[in-house]
Amino acid sequence: MNSGSREEPLIRHRAAGPRNLAALAVVLLLAVILIGGSWQSTRQRIADNAARQIVAQISLVLPGTLYDNEPNKDTVLKDTGGGQPLPIYRARRNGSPVAAVLTVSAPDGYVGPIRLLVGIAADGRVLGVLITAHQETPGIGAAIATEPPTWLTGFTGRSLTDPPAARWNLRTDGGDFDAIAGATVSSRATVAGVSTAVHYFATHRDEIFSTPSSPAATR
Repeated sequence: MNSGSREEPLIRHRAAGPRNLAALAVVLLLAVILIGGSWQSTRQRIADNAARQIVAQISLVLPGTLYDNEPNKDTVLKDTGGGQPLPIYRARRNGSPVAAVLTVSAPDGYVGPIRLLVGIAADGRVLGVLITAHQETPGIGAAIATEPPTWLTGFTGRSLTDPPAARWNLRTDGGDFDAIAGATVSSRATVAGVSTAVHYFATHRDEIFSTPSSPAATR
């Protein structure tokens, strides 16, 4: 009788072991599922926010009345001159090319590279310019991005031949473009970046619009 009493707790202890392990496994599995779901949800939110930002930026350099497709999804990656493939967003109307938005990196900013979006109509005219990233000095070179209404609009309507190639410079360098006061180096880099976009589009127009869309470029 006493022997049986001593064995019963031992049997219960042995039986509880597998149950505890199973419960722990379930808890760990639920934790993994919750963490994975949270990560996936966060990743999707980040991707959605990035997509909305791209759409908003495109709208600032490309009039929405020109096209009926989704340029942010009709995209190719091309090296526009900075040594790395960058997105080009293509605008079409009834399937025909009407414009493109080129991403360009101007390497010679005062502090570092300046990244731009340059909207260009199918005939080569600049539709708009937007600074999307830079490291220029706040209050000085950063004015290239903080004063777009008065300065970046100076590129609108320009093309490969207007002005001629030799005059795609600041006025202080014998060109046609003003510099922002106190930000000559940043202004010069921006002019060079827009010029790069215009020249690239002029020489690669057919290739830009005929290349199949790249899924990686839309992420």
